[in-house]
Amino acid sequence: MFRTLRPDAVLIQAVIAGALSFAHLHDLAAAAGQDGWKAWAYPVSVDLLLVAAWRRMRTDTANRDAWLWFAIALIASLGANVATAGLLDMNDVPAWLRILVAGWPALAFLGGTLLAHAPHPTPEPAPVPEPEPPAPEEPVTELVVERAPEPAPQSAPELPPAEPAAQQSLPEPAPQEQRPEPAVPVPPALLAHAQKIADAHRARTGAPIDAETLRTRHGMPAALADSIALQLA
Repeated sequence: MFRTLRPDAVLIQAVIAGALSFAHLHDLAAAAGQDGWKAWAYPVSVDLLLVAAWRRMRTDTANRDAWLWFAIALIASLGANVATAGLLDMNDVPAWLRILVAGWPALAFLGGTLLAHAPHPTPEPAPVPEPEPPAPEEPVTELVVERAPEPAPQSAPELPPAEPAAQQSLPEPAPQEQRPEPAVPVPPALLAHAQKIADAHRARTGAPIDAETLRTRHGMPAALADSIALQLA
């Protein structure tokens, strides 16, 4: 859908002011010796520099170069308006004004280049909001459920005593102790010699000889002494 155009007093005033300033700049450039299409290019150059400086001022308010070039373009526009108001003889323009008009294209080119290639301000990063502290946990109320006491177990009925056995079982005979076999086989000659030593020891002390005595006195190995003592017992 097309939007309806509404008359705006500010917009109309801006168009009228721009048209008059454009015409004054054209007349001044033509009086200074810039005839033909060159006289029409001067007001376009002044207005473009004015707009470029204004846009740079809006994005970077701390840029002094933008304020400087905006003031230069504004002075050029206001100067043309004042000069063509009858204060200057348009048929006899002074030499200094001709020099200013002739040097304006280079000045406007320098200003436009500096404004276009000026570094843009780096936007500051937005502060990261700090995380909110976690809400305190509500204490958990423990529910204690009381259990009903369990009923006591009923005692089992007493059984009548068992009748004594008619016949008592006879005790089993005790098993005969088995003599352990010697771990190391003993030669018969060595066993006979050890028997003589054991008899002499029994006659002298009245006690049978043991394996420790055989090992310490006669220099026998522990396993052999144990085997001989086991067979002499």
